[in-house]
Amino acid sequence: MPPYITRWIRLWGTIPVHHCPNLFNRLTKTNYKSLPRVDALGSRQFLLGLLPELSIVPSAIRPLSAPQIHHRTRALDVGAGIGRVTSTVLLHLIEDVVLLEPVDSFINEAYSAGMASAEGRGKAGERWKGIQEGTKSVTFLQGTLQSFDPTRPLSSTKLIGRVGYTPQSSPDSDINVQLDVAWCQWCLGHLSDVDLVHFLQRCKTALREGGRSLIVVKENLCRDWGEELDTVVSPRTVFDEQDSSLTRYVPCNIFATSLPFD
Repeated sequence: MPPYITRWIRLWGTIPVHHCPNLFNRLTKTNYKSLPRVDALGSRQFLLGLLPELSIVPSAIRPLSAPQIHHRTRALDVGAGIGRVTSTVLLHLIEDVVLLEPVDSFINEAYSAGMASAEGRGKAGERWKGIQEGTKSVTFLQGTLQSFDPTRPLSSTKLIGRVGYTPQSSPDSDINVQLDVAWCQWCLGHLSDVDLVHFLQRCKTALREGGRSLIVVKENLCRDWGEELDTVVSPRTVFDEQDSSLTRYVPCNIFATSLPFD
């Protein structure tokens, strides 16, 4: 592992687990153990808008002609911290989640929360959906995005454990199954351009063939300082809606974007 990655992991390891990479907590000096509800609901709504067949109840989101799913749905949650996105977003729509996190304290806290849900401990509203009932699962992997290959998740990671549903053949027999969703939230900014392109290429290869699979990137961005006052800013962020220097090398099609907050 390159020294700079080791230093970053060591730095994040000094941060209390309930203040792990969560920009909302840092900006508001709060201590949410789960995502603010408006953020989680916005993410679920965005995903349902792209894959309405994930809706488990009749609704205006799910059209009568929505494609039928004949397999267990599967998602990857990278840079997952203590499992906030997995517990408040993905498990509400997806059956099997693979959670990847490099920092010791964060991945251990996530696994502890998953185990507590599996054993029925804690408040009912804080338990991870479907874990105690064995209808959904979370597999916990420790590793970095720079080396992670989602087509072979165990090739460059440490398996921490699994909670919830397990296949009858063996607990890890589905570890290489292709993905319906690769969810990347608040973590890709830690990658260099080269590492990011390679990671997205590997994610694309891991998506389910012939299906309606996708990669979701959710990041917090801000305007350049002084932009609101119409003053000259240097350096200035420029976004070209017609061409992305990163995604054009994957190749991936950007077919949906959302700006939940102004």
